[in-house]
Amino acid sequence: MNIGQAASASGVNAKMIRYYEQIGLVHPAERTAANYRSFDERNVHELRFIRTARYLGYPVDNIGQLLALWRDRDRPSEEVRAVAAAHVLELEQRAAAMADMAETLRHLAARSEPHERPEHPVLSAPQTPPSS
Repeated sequence: MNIGQAASASGVNAKMIRYYEQIGLVHPAERTAANYRSFDERNVHELRFIRTARYLGYPVDNIGQLLALWRDRDRPSEEVRAVAAAHVLELEQRAAAMADMAETLRHLAARSEPHERPEHPVLSAPQTPPSS
């Protein structure tokens, strides 16, 4: 499929696909005789993964590490497990921080009086992201 079809199938626009190729996040697509990009289902699968991870706020560097794990079939399984476990921990920490933020916003939104609000609603939210 061409880049427009890959963009439609993956939900990632063509400009971002080119950018992801440029920064090495995705492998450059095969080229036709006319020098058009040619994508297959594996490419689309990776682009969908990237789209979902970016939507969830996952950093591009981490996405690249996870894609490298998936692509490298010869990597020792212990290493794959260790890297994956570290990413799981980071995601769980982010989820907890997001839940805390949601609770703070729920508390703020639940105030019934127009002039009543917590003393410092933003300050009650986590101040720094968990370190990774």
